[in-house]
Amino acid sequence: TRGAEYSRPAGDIIAEARRLIAAGGREITLLGQNVNAYHGAAPANAMNRGEWNLGQLIRALAQLPGLERIRYTTSHPRDVDDSLIAAHRDVPQLMPFLHLPVQSGSDRVLTMMNRRHTADQYKRTVDRLRAARPDLALSSDFIVGYPGENDGDFQATLDLVVGIGFAQAFSFKYSPRPGTPAAEAANQVPDPVKAERLIALQDLLQQQQRAFNQACVGQVLPVLFEKPGRHPEQLVGRSPYLQAVHAEMPPARIGEIVPVLVRAAEANSLAGILAASGQGGRAV
Repeated sequence: TRGAEYSRPAGDIIAEARRLIAAGGREITLLGQNVNAYHGAAPANAMNRGEWNLGQLIRALAQLPGLERIRYTTSHPRDVDDSLIAAHRDVPQLMPFLHLPVQSGSDRVLTMMNRRHTADQYKRTVDRLRAARPDLALSSDFIVGYPGENDGDFQATLDLVVGIGFAQAFSFKYSPRPGTPAAEAANQVPDPVKAERLIALQDLLQQQQRAFNQACVGQVLPVLFEKPGRHPEQLVGRSPYLQAVHAEMPPARIGEIVPVLVRAAEANSLAGILAASGQGGRAV
């Protein structure tokens, strides 16, 4: 079981971010079990005192010189508020990639999971985010075979995936956790059924991921290079959409954000070359 949620004071987070930037950091990820429920104490010098939400914290971090990328994870659909959506619209440092777990497309299963939102509410949240940031890409989490899930429930999950489209996703079979009500439920889904559903869901999600990656071919993406690759003179970095990007690049470019012309796409990564001056690309 988890304890009560705790939010660090915003001033402490900003101070830590300053130290990381001074040490050469270009990108910061705000982490939390449910990070968009953040409600930390405002800095002592803030005009708006009391508690800050995540949108306010992101805007403050974006003012720090040298910070070029901001991400946050993991979020809950229920806590995507107006302030956070506005930050996606207004803050260029906030990357256009969001991990927003949904778990199931069935309202019946979501209720049994105590998720406290419906599939339609999730879809409407995604619509609002994409209206604010049209190039936003999504990843999500899914569980198949939750106790009581029937064929109709699983089909609702497939329908949600088709309707929304995901750049990445993580999917799992339900695994009983001792002592929980779900583990003691009488209507457990047989393992062969869970396995069959997982294969079908993963096939669909992988198709979407490959299509998203393929759509990047020919685009110029800013890539933050992080480490050497497996081949000489190759570096590996991350695109704004968190894709792994491989490119021939001197080691001195590690830690830099470099424009890369994407030449090839794999299921889980991209490959490219240094973009020539003046080549266009996605506005990220």
